[in-house]
Amino acid sequence: MPNAAPRPTACLALADGTLFFGQGFGAAGETVAELVFNTAMTGYQEIMTDPSYAGQVVTFTFPHVGNVGVTPEDDETTEPVAAGMVVKWDPTEPSNWRAAGDLRDWMESKGRIGIGGIDTRRLTRAIRQQGAPHVALAHDPDGNFDIEALVAKARAWKGLVGLDLAKDVTCAQSYRWDEMRWAWPGGYARREGPGLRVVAIDYGAKRNILRCLASAGCDVTVLPATATAEDVLALNPEGVFLSNGPGDPAATGDYAVPMIQGVLAADVPVFGICLGHQMLALALGARTVKMNHGHHGANHPVKDLTTGKVEITSMNHGFTVDSQTLPAGVSETHVSLFDGSNCGIAVDGKPVFSVQYHPEASPGPQDSYYLFERFAAAMRDRRAA
Repeated sequence: MPNAAPRPTACLALADGTLFFGQGFGAAGETVAELVFNTAMTGYQEIMTDPSYAGQVVTFTFPHVGNVGVTPEDDETTEPVAAGMVVKWDPTEPSNWRAAGDLRDWMESKGRIGIGGIDTRRLTRAIRQQGAPHVALAHDPDGNFDIEALVAKARAWKGLVGLDLAKDVTCAQSYRWDEMRWAWPGGYARREGPGLRVVAIDYGAKRNILRCLASAGCDVTVLPATATAEDVLALNPEGVFLSNGPGDPAATGDYAVPMIQGVLAADVPVFGICLGHQMLALALGARTVKMNHGHHGANHPVKDLTTGKVEITSMNHGFTVDSQTLPAGVSETHVSLFDGSNCGIAVDGKPVFSVQYHPEASPGPQDSYYLFERFAAAMRDRRAA
């Protein structure tokens, strides 16, 4: 007789009652969140530690997740922020010279739930067709699940609309940053000497964004998301950076928009990424809307309308700027070639700009690193004027 299939030890319950059973790994327990899919072929550790994934369970469409292990060098924050992960195949033993641990052990130590053995193609199609669903993910080594309770929890979850998550992932106090991008063979080096004074607002900043700023010659001071314009301007910045982050931009905008408007009134160069892009748009008078299933991956084509150039970019966002609401004096600079949604804006005649995607990659292509250099050049021009 053939061996019987192993008893499921994890269950993914969608709010519409659809159930997926598989093998659990990582921490035992339950979590309720929004379900999204990510198409990146690398960088699962960076994705799990990206603060922009707060309140979300990530389905990885690439099947080989866990095969290169984990290393502290690849964490984007101290702790994972994504609520859990869904994968096609159970993670295998790591095989990579940089591996310092096993993904399964790492997930358990960080209190995050994983489920393997799932038909991720079917799940991804469901997300694309029906929108990002609310789900309950449970891992029980004994395989005991209260299905009705899990579905009820998924249905009862209120979702991300109206939810301010930046306060949950921002830093508790200000700090300085001087670590630059990873380079062979030395790894991460420190920037030395005086640099361009940049204040970075932390709505959930990835470490590699801060590294890119440092590599572009910036002396970075990071402030919490709730910093006021007075807090920012007291540091006499030559530029202000608005970071990525999770949640509904309109909710975070309640306190972020007045700060940004105060900085704009002081005529300081501004650069925003992801949630920072949406915050800048709100401060300028535009609106944001929830997307059907968002953009999550490292292969998204974006067209620069100012040059005609197409960049392949990394993205992670479930809300977008409504380009039809951009006021006079604000131009749309980039658009997604997948669905035409807004991916960049700039204030006419001023060094104030932002993009929806992630030019620091991590993971993904580095077509868009020039944006950090553009920000640095704008500050140098102001210094020389």
